[in-house]
This record gives sequence, C-alpha cells and structure tokens, in this order.
Amino acid sequence: MKRILGHIYFVYALSVFALTLCIVFFITLLFYWVSEPKRSLILHPVFKTWMQVYMPLVFCRVVVRGKQHFRKNENYVIICNHNSLADPPISTPFIPFANKTLAKIELSKIPIFGLVYKSGSILVDRKNEKSRKDSVLQMQRVLDMGLNLCLYPEGTRNKKGIGIQPFFNGAFITAIKAKKNIVPALIFNSGALFPGKPVFWAWPQKLSIDFLEPLSISEFSIDAVNELKDKAYAIMSTYYTAHEQERK
Repeated sequence: MKRILGHIYFVYALSVFALTLCIVFFITLLFYWVSEPKRSLILHPVFKTWMQVYMPLVFCRVVVRGKQHFRKNENYVIICNHNSLADPPISTPFIPFANKTLAKIELSKIPIFGLVYKSGSILVDRKNEKSRKDSVLQMQRVLDMGLNLCLYPEGTRNKKGIGIQPFFNGAFITAIKAKKNIVPALIFNSGALFPGKPVFWAWPQKLSIDFLEPLSISEFSIDAVNELKDKAYAIMSTYYTAHEQERK
C-alpha cells in the first residue's frame, strides 16, 4: 500500500511543482536580462518564497539551523552533502543570502524549468573539458561579485544513503583561491523524500538543513588543500552521524 501511495504522492508533488514553477518562470523571465549580481539579489527572495509555499503544499516541513553563522557583509563557499535530486531546491533557497550553485547542463534543456534552473546556476558539461575549465572561472566570478557559492564536494549523489562520500578537491581549491571561508551544510532526509528507487516514487518528510560554523581558510595554501578537505570532511561526517537519527 505504501508503494502505491508513494507513486500517487510523487505525481501530486510533481504536479504542484509544475504549477508553482509557471508562476516563478514568469517572474524569472522579467528579470532574466538583468546583469549579475543584481539579478541573483532580486530572484533569491523569489526562490525562497517559492519553496516556503511549495514545501508545505507537499506536506514537507523544512527546518533551518545555523543561519547566524552568515555575516551580512561576507560571502562564502557553502559545501553541502548530496543524497537526492531534491537537495538543490532545499539548499539554494534557504541559504540566507543570494547564491549560485554548480549544476549539470543537461537539466537546463527542460522547457520552462530550464530558464529558472539557469538563473540560479553555473552550468557545466562534465564531459566537456572546456566547459569544466570555464565553470571554474565562473565560480571565481560569482565569489568576486559578492554572491555565495553552493557546492556539493561529494561530486554526485550518495545513492547508498549512508554517511557522506569522500570529497573532491574542487570546492576547497576554489575557496582558497578566492580567499573565502567555507560554511559546511548538512541536509537531512532528502534521500528518504526522493530516493530514486522505486522509480517515480516519493514520500513526505521532515527536512532539515544545518549550517555549521565557518571554516577559516586563512592558514591554508593550495599545497594544503587536502588538509582543508580532510578537516571539512571530518567535521561534516561527525556531525551527520551524531544528528542523523534525531533529525528524522
């Protein structure tokens, strides 16, 4: 019975997403040609309001902790765990200030959704070396403009749903080069909301995103990137393990 209800819920959640997306699409379209960072500063409250309306409509409560770690006149590299396709709609709108995330180019080709997706993302074609190099430059520009940058250092979704996968170096190299501190962020229960298997199945959840105290990069050089990466991984992995059960 739960499997059948999960398929029904998936169709319902997707339908509500599509309906609310149409409203957000027209708002995004109005400001799409505004230059950055002004466009992101305008659209971030729109995306946040969208998710604040959408999540209750699909019976999901989102609890945000640690917003006090963000200082108004500073921007950061936010590193986040990745368990589900639902993670970007949870993380990006609920980061306290305007931000962009690195995202796969394939989803930008979806009609209507693609425009909204592109407006909040740095697109990368992982199969194209030129695209990968250009995305690195774009991430630096985002930080130079004063926007936050949200990255998923695991590189891909954790399909096992257990703990946190090992990190890649990219997010930490970016932070060191841009001289921006790192805010670790942990999302809980997104994998249970939209696990990917069974296909076209979902189940409402209480979702949490916890922002931790920033990691200063001042003592780290590019040569010490592995040390910074290992420190961040240890902090996030320990926190995730300690709080996973109580966040359910």
